[in-house]
Amino acid sequence: MSKIRVLITDDHALIRRGIASLLNDQADMEVVAEAGSGEEALQQMQEATPDVVLMDISMPGMDGLEVAKRVQTQFPGIRLLILTMHDREDYLFRAVRAGAAGYILKGADVQDLLSAIRTVHKGDVYLSPKVTSLLLTDYLRRAETGEQEASYDGLTEREREVLRMIAQGQTTGEIAEALHLSRHTVDTHRDHIMQKLNLHRKAELIKYAIRKGLVASDE
Repeated sequence: MSKIRVLITDDHALIRRGIASLLNDQADMEVVAEAGSGEEALQQMQEATPDVVLMDISMPGMDGLEVAKRVQTQFPGIRLLILTMHDREDYLFRAVRAGAAGYILKGADVQDLLSAIRTVHKGDVYLSPKVTSLLLTDYLRRAETGEQEASYDGLTEREREVLRMIAQGQTTGEIAEALHLSRHTVDTHRDHIMQKLNLHRKAELIKYAIRKGLVASDE
C-alpha cells in the first residue's frame, strides 16, 4: 500500500517535529519534508512531491493563504490542508476560496487530524468539527425559522439529532458517548449532513460565505 506523502509547514520547529513523529507512526502516512515558511514550502513541493501539505496560515513572509493560491496553479495535484489557530468563519472561507481542501484547528484531537489528512487525500473537503459547528449553528437557525426547508427536511431524525449536538459545540467524542455510537458512525452522520445541506463541496461553501457577506462575490 502506498503511503500518503505529507509536507508539514509551520514556522515553529517543535510543532513540525511533533506532528511529523505522529504521522510517521501511521501505517499509511509518511512525512517527506518540512518547511518553516511559505516560500520554503513551495520549494519543497517541487522537490519532495507530497500528496498533502499541512499549512499554517500565520507565517513570516508569504502566508498560508497566499501559498494556497499558488498551489492551485503551480501544483494542482497537491491537496492543501490548513492547520491553524484561527477559528473564525472569515478565515475558513478565505482559505477555501484560496484553494485549500480542508481546514482544521491546532487544538483538534489527534484522530481528527489523521482523519482530515485521509479525507483531503481522497479528494474530499474536510472541516474542523468546531468550524463545522459554526456553519451548522447558522443553518439550523435558518431551518427552524423556515428560511431553509428543503434540504433540512431530507435529514433523518438521527441526523437532525447529531446536527443539533454539533451546533451546540459538542465534539465527535462527546456526541458518540451521548448517543452510544462509535466515533466513526458520528463522523459518517456528520458527512451525510454536510452533503445533504450542500455545505460539503468548496463551491457550496463559497456560495454560503457570499450569502453571509463573509467573502466578496466576483460578480
